[in-house]
Amino acid sequence: MFLQLCINYLQCIFAAVLAWIGGRVPQMHNTSQLSSTGKVNPATIKEVKNISQAAATPSSVNYHFTRQCNYKCGFCFHTAKTSFVLPIEEAKRGLQLLKESGLEKINFSGGEPFIHDRGDFLGKLVQYCKHDLQLPSVSIVSNGSMIREKWFQTYGEYLDILAISCDSFDEDTNQTIGRAQGRKSHLDNLCKVFQCLLIDGENAGENSLREAERFLISDQQFQDFLDRHSSINCLVPESNQKMRDSYLILDEYMRFLDCREGRKDPSKSILDVGVEEAIQFSGFDEKMFLKRGGKYVWSKADMRLEW
Repeated sequence: MFLQLCINYLQCIFAAVLAWIGGRVPQMHNTSQLSSTGKVNPATIKEVKNISQAAATPSSVNYHFTRQCNYKCGFCFHTAKTSFVLPIEEAKRGLQLLKESGLEKINFSGGEPFIHDRGDFLGKLVQYCKHDLQLPSVSIVSNGSMIREKWFQTYGEYLDILAISCDSFDEDTNQTIGRAQGRKSHLDNLCKVFQCLLIDGENAGENSLREAERFLISDQQFQDFLDRHSSINCLVPESNQKMRDSYLILDEYMRFLDCREGRKDPSKSILDVGVEEAIQFSGFDEKMFLKRGGKYVWSKADMRLEW
């Protein structure tokens, strides 16, 4: 009697497992997927294996929800080609989908993320990600020119990291680059080091809004710069190769952007097809992401600040 109960229990487990597998593996619709012996062809097994390997986990995502910016940096690779911003409830829905797919760290960028709705739109998303989605890390990359103390009084407790872009400690150089508003100093508002990356249609090519070729340096020049500043312990260099492949970038329509071919090839929006399908067209190299140190202790819960 006891043995029969065990057998019945095992049968239930196997049935549940087979049902789960059946829901995830593509169904065979023709006999060409079977060999003459009735077994599955090796090519079919290889195809299913490749499908399962293609779906990366979006543990860290950069959401460029706006292209609008008050600066005109010559090397910018996400220029103001449109003023579109998703309605906030749609943006929240997309963030919820990402959380369900494994999101742990969200970074908001642009454009300049504080420019839309004077930072209130950004603040509400930051609050939603930390309070509602309970993400370990919520961060922002900004040029720093539009940040106000009042914003931090309202939303500061929900933010883990604020990164301020700084290209040079020479203000004349910042003016030449375009990181300024008129003659207003960028430095007065005050690390990663990025190699200038050309993206066709953004900062290079016929239809681009910038001409970044004049800021382009060779890999050797980039390495020489790193060697000259090797005494700076906090320096975190990222070459073109690392930037192209190891970041998951969502644009203003919540489409993943594949930059591997020197341009931005968008996936379909995660709002339309879901995260698992869209991420397969992101060009994301998860191994490179881990190699560059993309996975670290993201949470700053032990560093509470008073605003």
